[in-house]
Amino acid sequence: MKIAVLVSGGGTNLQAIIDKVENGTIRNTSIEVVISNKKDAYALTRAAEHGIAAECVSPKDFEKREDFNKALVERINAYDVDLVVLAGYLVILPEILIEEYPNRIINIHPSLIPSFCGAGMYGLKVHEAVLERGVKVTGATVHFVDAGVDSGPILLQKAVEVEQGDTAEILQKRVMEQAEWLILPNAIDLIAAGKVEIIDGKAVIK
Repeated sequence: MKIAVLVSGGGTNLQAIIDKVENGTIRNTSIEVVISNKKDAYALTRAAEHGIAAECVSPKDFEKREDFNKALVERINAYDVDLVVLAGYLVILPEILIEEYPNRIINIHPSLIPSFCGAGMYGLKVHEAVLERGVKVTGATVHFVDAGVDSGPILLQKAVEVEQGDTAEILQKRVMEQAEWLILPNAIDLIAAGKVEIIDGKAVIK
């Protein structure tokens, strides 16, 4: 299975995927391209260091949003990929991309959906909201992407305990280490093995 990984920042989830493709934990999968909306995203450096094509397609380089949308879809299509993986990609996906890859785009979200998700809920904001609400358990979710925000079929979830004295930064790190870096590679491996099906709007693992 060929995948494209879309990123916006440091690329820690990307690194988890690269490591697990290289050590054989993720089977039958190759990362064809890493695309960022930011030219200076460290994730592009990580990709290049592992011999993976690294490109920047930024909305800032286009006068109209629809031109950016088209360019993004064209760049992904150029690599003939089977699955698009959003690994900390902070751009609202163009509808044309979702239509082009139905049930073939997955995202990692740093909470247990349907809690702490939706518009404006990303990155540290999620963990700040978790601490503010005083919940005792948070985690991460891998879900398929549909036209809504964080509303597609849920594939995998993993719980992480919130500890006394946590800051948003400490909690973010724990959620990455104990959940995100495990379930995102696992999800890719399951899809590559043909073990995932969407039935009645739900992701079923066979």
